[in-house]
Amino acid sequence: MAEQAAGGAPPSLRRRLLVFLLVPVGLLLLVAALLTYAIALGYANRVHDNDLSDDVLTLEQMLSSEKLDGELSEQARFLLEYDPDGHNYFTVVSRKRGLLAGNGEFPHAPSPPPGTAPVLYDSHLGKHSLRVAVASMTSPHDPDDLITVTIAETLRDRHQRAREILMLAVPLQTLLIVSVLSLVWFGVNYGLRVLQPLTRRLAARDELSPIGDVDVPQEILPLTRTIDGLFARLRSVLALQERFIADAAHQLRTPLAGLSLHVGRALADQRPETLRDALEHIRQLTVRTARTSAQLLALTRVQSPLADPAGFRTLALTELVPQAVGLRVHEALAAGVDLGYQGSEAPQYVCGDDAGLQELLDNLIDNGLHYAGRGSTVTVSVLAAPDGGSLLQVEDDGPGVPAELLPRLGERFFRVPSNGEPGTGLGLAIVQRIAERHRATVHYRTGAHRGLCVTVRFPPEKSC
Repeated sequence: MAEQAAGGAPPSLRRRLLVFLLVPVGLLLLVAALLTYAIALGYANRVHDNDLSDDVLTLEQMLSSEKLDGELSEQARFLLEYDPDGHNYFTVVSRKRGLLAGNGEFPHAPSPPPGTAPVLYDSHLGKHSLRVAVASMTSPHDPDDLITVTIAETLRDRHQRAREILMLAVPLQTLLIVSVLSLVWFGVNYGLRVLQPLTRRLAARDELSPIGDVDVPQEILPLTRTIDGLFARLRSVLALQERFIADAAHQLRTPLAGLSLHVGRALADQRPETLRDALEHIRQLTVRTARTSAQLLALTRVQSPLADPAGFRTLALTELVPQAVGLRVHEALAAGVDLGYQGSEAPQYVCGDDAGLQELLDNLIDNGLHYAGRGSTVTVSVLAAPDGGSLLQVEDDGPGVPAELLPRLGERFFRVPSNGEPGTGLGLAIVQRIAERHRATVHYRTGAHRGLCVTVRFPPEKSC
């Protein structure tokens, strides 16, 4: 099914709009027909009910001047039987003498008092539905006798009148709806033409500059602004890629040139001491090249605008940091550095990703191990900040950094000039970028014992 959908025709906005309008309009026509029939039937019922009531009152007036002996006058019968589909049934009943005249037996409602309006109700005679009108009067020949006149008619004529009205209304409604659909078709086609200037402008573009809001309909502004946002992220990625290529070319040129030089030395002079010295320099340059490449990739990764903070979760710094420090103890012993940890008694939580925080801490520890020097002390601490956040602090008692150079720490490729240790100048830049992703700030100051103290201040932890 997915292959068929992928290989089929692309979805049509015009067709979708028209189908979306056609189905409700068709349902509207059906509902309108039903309502028209219901209204027409209600109108026919009112007209016929009025006629039925008038016929009962007219028959009462005729009977008041006749001698009721079981037979009706010709005028009365004409009134009742002139329409074979209408007043089919009637009864004239005396309270004292019983049925005086009639042609049908059907359930009767209680008689209304004499002189009041006729009572209308529904009834049945066999399989026929009837509408019945009943009225009563005092017998003109016996004041103590009550005459009840009942006339009933079938509903066939009422429904026939309603269908006739429906047949007149439906063609008009259909014509109106067809006209509306024609206007909708024209309007959709005309309305979609406003996209043509935008389409031509996009087709002529060869860059990732913003589309802007010029000649863009208001309804698709969210789409074009989303595309502009995508273009902005792509421009950032391309710029980052170009910067990475430039940085790699700049940083790898020297070690690669050194590798070439020492390989040439080894090939030109085959003495063991020359080979050993060349190989030692090649090993050091290889390590430096590998570290530079790794840090360039790490910096590019943390600077990417496509880095997704949606994977952040609540992490306990007081658990993560001691574990990371413990993994570096053997390396610190080999470097002659006393690496230790001091933690807050209360647990400290941050919202972040453990891989990023691990990389941030590794770079801070690397900075201390490489630049503090043998015999120094590097202390990693996790503290509670006064504002409810958390502080990650790495302090050493090494030679430190001159006060005028502290603001430049965190810049890409910046290294303290007086420091003779090899490095890339990227470690603290990586720390800076990771901290920014975690909405944290990095502060540099001279430590309590002359060295460098780096503090990363995390905001109060909230639900990730």
